[in-house]
Amino acid sequence: MADLIRWEPFRDLISLREAMDRLFEESFVWPRAGWLAPLGPETLAVDMYETDEDVVIKTSVPGVKPEDIDITITGDTLTIKGEAKVEEKVEKANYIRRERRYGAFSRSLTLPTSVVAEKAKAEFENGVLTLTLPKAEEVKPKTIKVKAK
Repeated sequence: MADLIRWEPFRDLISLREAMDRLFEESFVWPRAGWLAPLGPETLAVDMYETDEDVVIKTSVPGVKPEDIDITITGDTLTIKGEAKVEEKVEKANYIRRERRYGAFSRSLTLPTSVVAEKAKAEFENGVLTLTLPKAEEVKPKTIKVKAK
């Protein structure tokens, strides 16, 4: 003969609540990689916008020398690579906190439109890299004047 088990409607709700608590704790309370949690420690945060003439990308790379940054465009993919090098070696250091990032970083982005890579400009000022990529002529907006008869 089969055993009957009493149905408890709140038992499933409690486990759902525990699952939601666990989800929120893992997602918001304990970020995985510090202040760059969604990207990870080896990637760059970028701002990208477009004007009528250009696609502009800005990224902060503090402590990196311009000659340590490599920028390539292959098809519609832009790749920014570089390395932040350790400035000094401290012997017998008793660090209380060490949060500055060192090591290689890389970020690849799909460009929103075709660009002319040969006319691209890269400027580096105060730790901010600004790339200005001119749009290809075929994708620039055209204005057609209407003539009245």
